Amino acid sequence: MDLFSRILSLAIAWAFEMIFGYPRPLYARIGHPVTWMGALVAGLDRRLNVEADSRSTRRSAGIVATGVLVVVAGLGAYLVERLCLSFTYGFIPLGIIASSLIASKSLAEHVENVAQGLETGGLAGGRKAVSMIVGRNPETLDEPGVCRAAIESLAENFSDGVVAPVFWYALLGLPGIAVYKIVNTADSMIGHRTPRHEAFGWASARLDDWLNLIPARLTALILSAAAFISHRRGRAAMLAVRRDAGKHRSPNAGWPEAAMAGALDLRLAGPRVYGETVVEDAYMGDGRSEAGVADIRKALNLFHTACVILSAVIGVLTFYLVYKQYH
Repeated sequence: MDLFSRILSLAIAWAFEMIFGYPRPLYARIGHPVTWMGALVAGLDRRLNVEADSRSTRRSAGIVATGVLVVVAGLGAYLVERLCLSFTYGFIPLGIIASSLIASKSLAEHVENVAQGLETGGLAGGRKAVSMIVGRNPETLDEPGVCRAAIESLAENFSDGVVAPVFWYALLGLPGIAVYKIVNTADSMIGHRTPRHEAFGWASARLDDWLNLIPARLTALILSAAAFISHRRGRAAMLAVRRDAGKHRSPNAGWPEAAMAGALDLRLAGPRVYGETVVEDAYMGDGRSEAGVADIRKALNLFHTACVILSAVIGVLTFYLVYKQYH
């Protein structure tokens, strides 16, 4: 696919997802591409991750599984892309298909649900809502903890669910975004340092780290720009990124989380509980720990401003390519 068709279909994907998201009737009927990816990951985990095998054998099996995921997603997406582009104006259905792999609308809705859950159902309502978007044990969270978890998830998933998919689609089209999403899905399912998945999930976790290196840093830049526009804390966001991002246990998650923390004058990350396991981590930002519902709403405002910035970038690039194409 040439650059013109790729960026034009990206603009359609972005606009469609921002306006409509993934239609619920379609989800009820056929599910979602990410759930299909998750089913494939789970199937490979069941078949190839044998607990009786040695650590090296399980790591090798994980490398094979990751290779299978990349080939299946990349080849399948390539065939869909070629089919769409065989028709006149095929970039339109291609963009609509690609929109299913971007998650700005659903991300904002899930985080807003946490704020509403706290307002209408108290701590229990907030815990229930936040359990839909974070892997940590919600029963260990007090109300500020629920708020921080929602804000951290918003920051990290802006990178994983929005900026990275847009980046890889702009670079490599539908195969690029599909491979990214299946690797990211695998990392979220089997990329944990648990007895079952530490060896088997090693390959998918490392590949996910590599695929997110540039998008995570772009996300920090976009969030800092949004902080400058929305409430003049862009410098504070960048200072937090420079000081704290590299301290995070993840090579990528610290970048958007530190930018969000600095922008909101909060202290995010730190030690967290996943299931029964306490994960020690550095704090991002040096502000308040007592986050509240108002901070979730400020974070959403920052997110929406960042999406406007991303819209402007896609719009300018599309306008430039259209102008070049016809002049």
